[in-house]
Amino acid sequence: MRGATINPALENPGVRTPLIEGQNDFATITETVCGIVERPKPPRAWYAMLGVSMLLTGVLFAMIGYLFFKGVGVWGLNSPVGWAFDITNFVFWVGIGHAGTLISAILFLFRQKWRTSINRFAEGMTIFAVVCAGLFPAIHVGRVWFLWFVFPLPNQNMIWPNFRSPLLWDVFAVSTYMLVSLMFWYMGMVPDLATLRDRATGKVRQIVYGLLSLGWRGSNRQWHRYEVAYLLLAALATPLVLSVHSVVSFDFAASQVPGWHATIFPPYFVAGAIFSGFAMVITLIIPARKFFKLHEIITLRHLENMAKIILATGSMVGLAYATELFIAWYSGNPYERFVFLNRMMGPYAWAYFIMVGCNVLVPQIFWSRRARRSIGLLLGASILINVGMWFERFVIIVTSLARDYLPSSWGMFKPTAVDILTLVGSFGLFSTLFLLFIRFLPIIAMAEVKSVMPQARLAQGGHAGAGDYHGDIPQQHDAGRAESVVREGLDRAPKGGRR
Repeated sequence: MRGATINPALENPGVRTPLIEGQNDFATITETVCGIVERPKPPRAWYAMLGVSMLLTGVLFAMIGYLFFKGVGVWGLNSPVGWAFDITNFVFWVGIGHAGTLISAILFLFRQKWRTSINRFAEGMTIFAVVCAGLFPAIHVGRVWFLWFVFPLPNQNMIWPNFRSPLLWDVFAVSTYMLVSLMFWYMGMVPDLATLRDRATGKVRQIVYGLLSLGWRGSNRQWHRYEVAYLLLAALATPLVLSVHSVVSFDFAASQVPGWHATIFPPYFVAGAIFSGFAMVITLIIPARKFFKLHEIITLRHLENMAKIILATGSMVGLAYATELFIAWYSGNPYERFVFLNRMMGPYAWAYFIMVGCNVLVPQIFWSRRARRSIGLLLGASILINVGMWFERFVIIVTSLARDYLPSSWGMFKPTAVDILTLVGSFGLFSTLFLLFIRFLPIIAMAEVKSVMPQARLAQGGHAGAGDYHGDIPQQHDAGRAESVVREGLDRAPKGGRR
């Protein structure tokens, strides 16, 4: 078809689809990304979503205030079910934050160049998800004014934390994760903040971005220090992906409650966290990609790669479900057998089958390349996966507590309006923070995106460029043009220089 963009990967399977489409160069990337922040008014859809998000955030803080005034009795908790929506929300939001560290740190260490267009989204999402997660352990304790007792600080009662409690491990694991993720996010933004500083026309913007950019001038020494620091932070953040949600799983695995006391929980929780985190990244990126016209920077190749990771981690989660059922049968433990039969055929069976349907069946559509490249299917599947992952945490927590060892102690949990409004309000807080991030900070890592473009010519010269993405240079749409670019670079290279 005349005028249509040719995908070289369809004609030559050995050539990958370009990471950045269209006739983009360094200047157009800068204009596109900075234009989102610099434009006088964002799209009307942004205002509409911000208004709804702030309303829901107000509902969240109203419910928290009501909780502080009345006590945890306003929730639907009862004698057997002492944990419900509060801990379900906590585990859900911690899991959402895992994709950010995975995309930023682990994919960076493995030199996966496709991460450069989406890592800033994921990093921001991590920070805001951990903020939402941190609310729930703080408010579920009842007497929130004694929350500082969880820290090893001197107090008048000489009461010290029990360091053998997994609940205390959560405090240190999540706070460490938050601190490292925040440093990693901010470190990566410094060069882009300097770009916004240099382009700023107003005095306030110049001062704010000037302070945030820490005097960045882009010298060779600064880039060298930056790359070393970024690499060290990536190496430091990588173990957190495995450790944080493993520690969260110990809240359950270290107990003797049937259905919880299992060694499979740490890898099971980590796979589920990455699974739900990538689904949330897709849920956020697709609308932003449309409203801010980022189709040439966030391409279908990026979305397809994320769909493949969702398929892989969703299969791991499905294997974990099957393993739990098998071990419950194979162990011969009647209590374990009852718990899993109760989940499938008891009063919460509807929640169990929502969990299985959304987390096991829905991702299977991504075996199809057409489904992986369909925007509508990607968005719908990512939303369903997030729903399913919330219900997974609900099923694990509530069904195991509602019917414990003694039938005389059984009791049903029914959420109250305060439970539901607190959950909905947490999404409002998350959305508000994310929308403000989109408006005032660069949502694409410009410096990293430019390093994987053909114009970077990282195959020539002694310096590999920001992020050290050397070697596999992205191909142009026009093979002849790519060949001429390489030939021109070789002609200009000094004779006898390092290749």
